Amino acid sequence: MRSTVTIATRGSKLALWQAEHIKGLLQDHYPGLEVRLTIIKTSGDKIQDVPLAKVGGKGLFVKEIEEALLAGQADLAVHSMKDVPAGLPEGLTMGVMPVRDDPADCLLSKVAGDLESLPRGCRVGTSSLRRRTQVLATRPDVLIEPLRGNLDTRVRKLEEGRFEAIIVASVGLKRLGLGGKYASRLEPSKFMPAVGQGALGIEHRSDDQELASVLNFLNHQESATAITAERSYLHRLEGGCQVPIGGHATVEGGRVDLRGFVADTEGKRLIVRNGRDTAAKAAELGRRLAEDILEAGGREILQEVYSAELNSPGARS
Repeated sequence: MRSTVTIATRGSKLALWQAEHIKGLLQDHYPGLEVRLTIIKTSGDKIQDVPLAKVGGKGLFVKEIEEALLAGQADLAVHSMKDVPAGLPEGLTMGVMPVRDDPADCLLSKVAGDLESLPRGCRVGTSSLRRRTQVLATRPDVLIEPLRGNLDTRVRKLEEGRFEAIIVASVGLKRLGLGGKYASRLEPSKFMPAVGQGALGIEHRSDDQELASVLNFLNHQESATAITAERSYLHRLEGGCQVPIGGHATVEGGRVDLRGFVADTEGKRLIVRNGRDTAAKAAELGRRLAEDILEAGGREILQEVYSAELNSPGARS
């Protein structure tokens, strides 16, 4: 077995926590294994003042890391699965899925304990169209303002009074020990998370069978099955950061329950569907649920949103 493994990671506190977490698990399981971290600055890290939907979407957080893997500069990468596009580059695989953590979003606010209690006209910070549309569907009277930056930066902006509330992933708060004193968890059954939220994925070159064997002990099958259903659903919708799409799967007793939605950017039209099937048919379930949503009006919503994006002043060629 190899004596050294190199992990490619972003340099944010949360990304480093994730990489160090996997490093620790590897070294505990293989005493004597040297695990190195190499920090790569992605386009998503460099562009902090523009919503992701305007500059290319979630792939901005993984592109340079995947290039490093393909070039042999690193052996593996640890990703937040919500940041990974539905399709992977040729030559790479998401071979291992550790046990999933909390997938829920969280409301952070010093002035209210939940969405319903927010003051009229208050400023809610998020650059996620998925979060924006769900907030406006419940509270069309609040102001949604863009909020970018690493998690600790976003929490600091709330504490500085720039927003009355912000919405972030619960798992990030947990991992960095932030925001507990004014955090309110948003139940996934009512406020749908991003596809893959709360899950880590370990990506490596497809032809590295030795590394695949080394990593296999980390895989959690139920988590992998849930993410398979969610990502199959997202892939069929051809969804990215440009459109409000949510999806969440749970696995119990060999059965997968999947819930998803597509909405317009103002939260006026939400199409929600549920599906259930065996774990062996997780990918098929995801595709089927996406088809149900498309046939129920989701196709028209997606076409409208993408058309508006292409014709906006800031659209990229």
